Amino acid sequence: MTRRRRYLQNAALLTASSLVLRLLGMGFRVILSAYLGGEGMGLYQLIMALYAVFIALATAGVNVASTRLAAQSLARGQGLGTAARRLCTTALLFGTAAMAAQSLLAGPLARWLLHDVRAEAALRVLAPSLPFMAVAGALRGCFLAARKVTPNVTAQLIEQLVRMAVAVAGLRTAAQWGVGYGCAAVMLGNTVSEGVSCGLMVLFAARAPDFARRKGEPLHPYTRRELYEIVLPVTGSRLLGSGLQAAESSLIPLALALYTGSRAVAMTQYGNLKGMALPLLFFPFSFLSALSGLLMPEITRTHTRHDGKATRRLIGAMLKVTGAFSLLAGAAFVAFGAPLAEFVYRDAAVGQYVRVLGFVAPFMYLESMVDGVLKGLGEQMATFRYSLVDSLFRITAIAVLLPRYGMAAFLGIMIASNLLTFTLNARRMWKVAAAE
Repeated sequence: MTRRRRYLQNAALLTASSLVLRLLGMGFRVILSAYLGGEGMGLYQLIMALYAVFIALATAGVNVASTRLAAQSLARGQGLGTAARRLCTTALLFGTAAMAAQSLLAGPLARWLLHDVRAEAALRVLAPSLPFMAVAGALRGCFLAARKVTPNVTAQLIEQLVRMAVAVAGLRTAAQWGVGYGCAAVMLGNTVSEGVSCGLMVLFAARAPDFARRKGEPLHPYTRRELYEIVLPVTGSRLLGSGLQAAESSLIPLALALYTGSRAVAMTQYGNLKGMALPLLFFPFSFLSALSGLLMPEITRTHTRHDGKATRRLIGAMLKVTGAFSLLAGAAFVAFGAPLAEFVYRDAAVGQYVRVLGFVAPFMYLESMVDGVLKGLGEQMATFRYSLVDSLFRITAIAVLLPRYGMAAFLGIMIASNLLTFTLNARRMWKVAAAE
């Protein structure tokens, strides 16, 4: 099979699976909103924002390192066996550390950061998922580097189905006890599904010839310096970024409550936007996320070979496809987003959020793709600096504007934020690509 044909087949498979996953995810969101309501969705989003901090510790650096170092090993003519084992060991260490930290800090963080003690049980239920997530992520990166996406697709589809089945079964009983118990039931589904997904990835790797030890394969396919030059800046930047985002998420309901005069109303508005409108807005991105996942190892290969012409050609193709698609998606949301959201969620407020954010959807999509390209070019520190600037801008603007202008101000802040990060990332991407 030629490289081009394999690439196109992988892209088609990833696009189809991503679309199915997004469809399942949207259906799951609709079910959650029916059980939890707007306020419950707000609490769910707060929990997930804090959970993202520990996900960053468990997976961020190792996931990026696994794709880049595995691609590097293959480019050097080496196998994946030793590299994959070492990467999984590193992932397990980071995942276990994240699990211990989340378990120990669940109570204080729920009370003092999220300002809602109902989140504590869900955070404790989520903690055991982190080691599974880390190891599975490392193996997925290795399979991507080897241009084999079927194991990743299969595991993710089964993971999502298990998550939904366990969560819905738990919600039928727990939701009637209150939104805190309902969120804990949802998180149990997450933990069980991550364990199942990790087990499947280990089985796929054990059966894959690429992961078998080769005769003469080096004991150290990459140096510690090569590993930590990727892991430390990516993990540090993601930790800081996700920490700032968690702080921002906890600040939004507080600031909105000052405007509305009610914590429950503020949580409902926050849940409607973050838990319902944004997932619907990013649903079409499933068509592009496959391209992003395949693009990073390809750009890493051309960048490693110092083939600037090939790198720029890949970037140009990505921008053309993403630009055309995102403009169509944004226009569709502006024209039809409101009735679509009202049909899906039975909530007119969600539809208004979708319609307004449709104007900036193209920049959201492009910024996500450019961010992936920069990581493929090894520009983790640049993305860290830009995300730091963006987070500080958002937190300051939220603290100043939301108590006076409410949700209208937050929509304006989101639009300004996406324009800022897209401009900074795109400028850096072209600067690095032009220098090769």
